[in-house]
Amino acid sequence: MDGRLYTLVRDEALDSLDSVIFLRHLLPHMADKLLVIWDGSPIHKGEVRTFLAAGGARQIHVEQLPPYAPDLNPGEGVWQHLKQVEMRNLWCRNLAHLRSELARAIQRLRRKPRLITACFAEAGLPIET
Repeated sequence: MDGRLYTLVRDEALDSLDSVIFLRHLLPHMADKLLVIWDGSPIHKGEVRTFLAAGGARQIHVEQLPPYAPDLNPGEGVWQHLKQVEMRNLWCRNLAHLRSELARAIQRLRRKPRLITACFAEAGLPIET
């Protein structure tokens, strides 16, 4: 875990196919196995299971979180930091402005890899460097 942050932000709700597209995008960036930690959201099923079963992702290892376990999900810590620190007291004129501010907040967080790894430690996950 080196603290890199990859995101997929869309204006509409994500579905299972979006998850597969994102996984395919990530694979060339990974030297070793990619650990994906997922909650039980329906977007992590369907096409994702087909993609993984077809061997399209030998580099990917998926860990399923138990139902409603935000304290075990390091992504929750990342979102909390984005909302409560990077975007705190933010007022946006419209969706385009919000998208722009979120992109800036993500960029600032990417410059803080130790904070991202701290979210894994807070979730009780071992961090290997």
